[in-house]
Amino acid sequence: MAAAHPRTLRLATTAALLLLAACATTQERPSGPKVNDLNIEGTKAVAEGDIKERILTTETPWWGFWPFGGPRYFDANAWQADLRRIQRYYQAQGFYAAEVLSSEVKPEGANAVSLQVKVKEGEPTHITDIQVTGLDTLPREFQEEHRARVMTDLPIKKGDIFREETWEETKGLVQDRLRELGYAEAEAGGEVRVDLATKEATVDLRIVPGLRYRFGNTFVATDANPQVPPRRIIEQVQGSLKKGDWYSETALAEAQARVFRMGVFGAVKVNRGAPDRESGTVPVVVDVRESPFRSVRLGGGLGIDAARQEARVLGEWTHRNFRGGLRRFTVRGRLGYAFIPNVFNRSKAGPVFEVTTEFEQPRFLFRDLRLQTSLTAERGLEQAYDFWGGKLQAGVIWQPHPSFSIFPSYNLQVYRLTGRVSADAAVPPIVLGCPNNVTQCDVALSFLEVAFAWDRRDDPIEPRDGYYLALSVQKGGGPFFGDYTYVRLLPDVRFFRPLDEDKRLVLGLKLRMGTLNPAGNGQSSVVTRFFSGGATAMRGFNGQRLSPMAALPETVDEPIGGGQSTTVLSQNEQWDTVPVGGNSLFESSLEVRYQFTESLVVAAFYDSGLVGIADFSSTGSPKLFGPDHYHALGLGLRYLTVVGPVRLDIARRLNIGRGLPVTTPGYIYPESGGCFGIGSSWSTTGPRTRGATFAGAPDGLCALHLSIGEAF
Repeated sequence: MAAAHPRTLRLATTAALLLLAACATTQERPSGPKVNDLNIEGTKAVAEGDIKERILTTETPWWGFWPFGGPRYFDANAWQADLRRIQRYYQAQGFYAAEVLSSEVKPEGANAVSLQVKVKEGEPTHITDIQVTGLDTLPREFQEEHRARVMTDLPIKKGDIFREETWEETKGLVQDRLRELGYAEAEAGGEVRVDLATKEATVDLRIVPGLRYRFGNTFVATDANPQVPPRRIIEQVQGSLKKGDWYSETALAEAQARVFRMGVFGAVKVNRGAPDRESGTVPVVVDVRESPFRSVRLGGGLGIDAARQEARVLGEWTHRNFRGGLRRFTVRGRLGYAFIPNVFNRSKAGPVFEVTTEFEQPRFLFRDLRLQTSLTAERGLEQAYDFWGGKLQAGVIWQPHPSFSIFPSYNLQVYRLTGRVSADAAVPPIVLGCPNNVTQCDVALSFLEVAFAWDRRDDPIEPRDGYYLALSVQKGGGPFFGDYTYVRLLPDVRFFRPLDEDKRLVLGLKLRMGTLNPAGNGQSSVVTRFFSGGATAMRGFNGQRLSPMAALPETVDEPIGGGQSTTVLSQNEQWDTVPVGGNSLFESSLEVRYQFTESLVVAAFYDSGLVGIADFSSTGSPKLFGPDHYHALGLGLRYLTVVGPVRLDIARRLNIGRGLPVTTPGYIYPESGGCFGIGSSWSTTGPRTRGATFAGAPDGLCALHLSIGEAF
């Protein structure tokens, strides 16, 4: 498995633990004894955990037996400094009378100690008065408005306990608000007078707004012989700020994002120059360094789950200034060999590949519009079918803001589908959407797609704050011809919120809901339908296993006397089931993540999912929280890397609902799902209804996923 490959990888539990152990770093053991325990007594107003986070000496965690955990050792010099840090931290929280009453180092065995500290907090110091000076120098025509915008909802308030962190935050916030209003040289300072006898604090906030400035000329600093013309850089800057606009640091940040998004610079910095007080303007200085215009990336991957195993190699070649004009030309490929369901018990196996060429023309007609075309050839093996395919896409991307884009495109996709054949001709073939329900056909999809995206996450690889909104709308057939006429909608909502100041505890939420509406009573093609399950979808199922199913019946020869026999469907073995997709989709995920070391994160999640045969606008469409809506609880472990977190997720599906819809007549559901094959069984008593089996049958109730990248 190569870290360079961003796609989902699923491996065994043992491989995951070995990977995490291999990524751990080792450290030379200090000479001091191991710290078994550290207790701080007397804490009431200040949390003991907050104090422990701010001192060097720490106790050995419960996971210390792992290679990436490790014991913590005692250092006498650091311990004496920590006792002073404890008292200083209390003072920073407004407890100026706090003191360390005693400390004790207790030996435990030959080479271990436990540490005991007793503190006396005392009474806190409260803010009795806040004096603000300097805002009377604001321009008279803006004074009332700007004063209100600067002083509204400041962190520091009269009557609160005085905390140094809040005081520094207040000064920084006042300064930032003034600079956002155009006061480029604004400064906020002052002092706090503390009366130790009365436990009262007087805050003196002194503000120096300075002049209000407008943006001036833009200057570019680049390499000695740049290939990117400075005018192209200035043009991108002007998408966020123009000469004569009021100065704003948010506009500078947006301009920097625009320049970096050009994709040809290894480093970008957009700063203000020295203000010109006579003209009341601030120049904009753009400092860029060009990165290599050609790049090659190579990697490999291995994917394993209960239904599929695949090994693959990956490659990509990119030219970022193809024939000048910053045109981007990319060739990327994936070559692999797939086994279904696995190497040892394969129903089919063969090579798979995908080769894509992509061309992008920036500044197509105007600055914020770029042309993008791509051509793809592929060969694939799925559980229900094999295919050869080709894809053509041509469209324009309008991105007026770094966070917002609209991508209308025309798409032509051609496939040769070959479905798996059942063992009995009397059993209907797997429904691929081919005309007359045949098991091999050529299909052509011709559709217009419009994709909207609004991305306000702080980091798309490891998001901790912000949100992501997206919507894909496809219209196939009709005036665009093609073999299928349909409308396909897929909205996507993701939300992230830190639950603590350090952003170690993060709440994540995802909602996706899709519907595929064929025209009239027509059917849809399997390549346009929805599937769920896997490391980035509903984790209670393996990859693509949350779907309506078709079964491949097993047959046996049964004697009928006279040396004759007849072929009948076997009721003694579990038939192989394959997902064929559905016309409706609902996925939701609620996940809480906690980063307890620099590299390790634990997570707990609740996932739910639904893939129905009918679309949501049809009669008989699936119901949310109905018998076909499945739910799972799980735990996860993440190891943070430069290409994203390596995730190990284990999910257990709740036994709420019924089995997956299997359309093949005569199929018998298993009685028990078990976990990872343990506890499952198979009935030989004849057909039963779906309501008589467990939720999500025939798949087991547990699923294991190993992947690179966030779940959502």
